[in-house]
Amino acid sequence: MKRYGSWVASGAALAVLLASPLVARAADEKAPEKAGEEPAEKKEEVKVLAGPDGVVIQSGNPDFRIRIGGYAQADGRFYAQDEDRVATDTFLLRRVRPILQGTVAKYFDFYLNPDFGQGQTVLYDAYVNVRPSSKLQFRIGKFKPPVGLERLRSAQSILFVERALPTALVPNRDVGAQVHGELGSGVVNYAVGVFDGAVDGALIDTDGNDGKDVAGRLFLQPFARGGSALKGLGLGFSATSGKQQGTLPSFRSGGQVVFFSYLTTATADGNHTRISPQGSFYLGPIGVLGEYVRSRQPVRKGTDVARVSNEAWEVSASVVLTGETATASGVRPRRSFDPAKRTWGALELAARVNRLSVDRTAFSRGLADPTKSARAARAWAVGLNWYLSRNFKYVVNYERTTFTGGAGGGDRRPENAILIRSQVSF
Repeated sequence: MKRYGSWVASGAALAVLLASPLVARAADEKAPEKAGEEPAEKKEEVKVLAGPDGVVIQSGNPDFRIRIGGYAQADGRFYAQDEDRVATDTFLLRRVRPILQGTVAKYFDFYLNPDFGQGQTVLYDAYVNVRPSSKLQFRIGKFKPPVGLERLRSAQSILFVERALPTALVPNRDVGAQVHGELGSGVVNYAVGVFDGAVDGALIDTDGNDGKDVAGRLFLQPFARGGSALKGLGLGFSATSGKQQGTLPSFRSGGQVVFFSYLTTATADGNHTRISPQGSFYLGPIGVLGEYVRSRQPVRKGTDVARVSNEAWEVSASVVLTGETATASGVRPRRSFDPAKRTWGALELAARVNRLSVDRTAFSRGLADPTKSARAARAWAVGLNWYLSRNFKYVVNYERTTFTGGAGGGDRRPENAILIRSQVSF
């Protein structure tokens, strides 16, 4: 609790420090004029607003602005037909993330996002962003590299309780510097950066070797500016490349159970590359998302080095049963939950198929144990999302995952996971 308290105290102190010029400015406005003095120049009014977007402190123009928000996710994980007891039925706080962000002197943004979920304190995002224009921006700090489509979406607005298997092959958070922006009023979005080099699916704070990753992403929405039915179509491609050494990843199912891991004697040693074609389409209440990721990494065990290529893909689709518009940032109900007015929010039905395949080389070269690690995981899922308001939603998922290999007698038993979530965000 002391660690949590220090985070909260630090965040509050930062907010007060950043807000002090605004408060002082407001105090100057109220100061009485002395006899014989010229009337003071009228100062800008400071606004303090509280609403669905959190608490906002803002000057009369947007040159100085602070927003205090966040979100919390209370989850439940339950596993049917788990004869081997490889998973534990449990309730947990999946994410508890206060967010402090703002703008200083018009062109300088900052973002701070720690997480207190699952009994741990982890800093997920901490960066500054210089924004001379929407076409050209500079970001430095700790943030999401521009790679996976679903990874780049906030956990507040993902379609299912857990992201799909391709996300296991892209970095979670990394430390580095990035140039990014949008061209043609959102028709083209680009990002190019240099990062320390996080392991697949992981986040890092410090680098363990001299190698660095170069990551880039180009995402096109060619019909974004028109009234075409294809306005919601987006197509993109991302890639990374960099020499890395040391830790190797493990992979988890939709129920967050590890189904593959390398032997402890195996380490990364060589040029690590990723590619990811991706796309999404939204039309009225319907949304579709798809991506593919291939991650190639030389792996060393003793004097033997083998190149391992793992790949994953997913296709997700949804329909808003109550007719609201589906978007990449979630659904905003036309009428929030209010039994007195007989309004119930918005309902969304979702379905997904996804797969992750591990290179056979990992087993033939003795880099992983075939009696404990599966060669492939295939899953399908269905879900129901209930958006009670802009700030609150319930999610219920059922996901069945089958495996190839992973047990002494052949295939690991299938996983049947029931995942629930209560989420509040502001």
